[in-house]
Amino acid sequence: MDYLSYNISKNLNRIRISRGMSLDAVAEQTGVSKSMLYQIEQGGANPSINVLGKIISGLRIDFTELIASPPEESYLIKTSDVLPIKEGEKYTVKTCFPYEDNKKIEIYRIDILPGGVYVSGGHGAGTREYLAVLEGVLTVDTGRETQDIEPNEIFRFNCEEEHKYINNGDSRVSFICFFTA
Repeated sequence: MDYLSYNISKNLNRIRISRGMSLDAVAEQTGVSKSMLYQIEQGGANPSINVLGKIISGLRIDFTELIASPPEESYLIKTSDVLPIKEGEKYTVKTCFPYEDNKKIEIYRIDILPGGVYVSGGHGAGTREYLAVLEGVLTVDTGRETQDIEPNEIFRFNCEEEHKYINNGDSRVSFICFFTA
């Protein structure tokens, strides 16, 4: 389940429970069937804009309240379940935790096949990137320097300008990127 569907499912359930409402009561108030509401809360449905409109109108909440990150202390991401936001012939990029107003960090998982190169644009003034390699050997070209990073190593650099992630090896490279301003 992607993070937006997860947010909607958790927030809908939290809002319903905090108001002491049953699924039947929410269905009656919103015009969305009880079974659809249940599927949304369980993360088994991808509701249409029309359905989301009925929910926010019926519950009298802002759209952002429904899609915002739920107020949780912990949250598990299975990168195998996350859909790529970018794909090339030899790389995939997955958003694990997107940038949010209340959390000034982004976290991505990137996989690059042998011989692959992923070119990233700059990430804004004052942004730093932290890389933790999970497998393989990653070469990072920051435009000012080139650095090889192996598993169990973490590399930090200013990522305001275009930079490249390169796999010069013969096996897949997997790493996690953390961006912070």
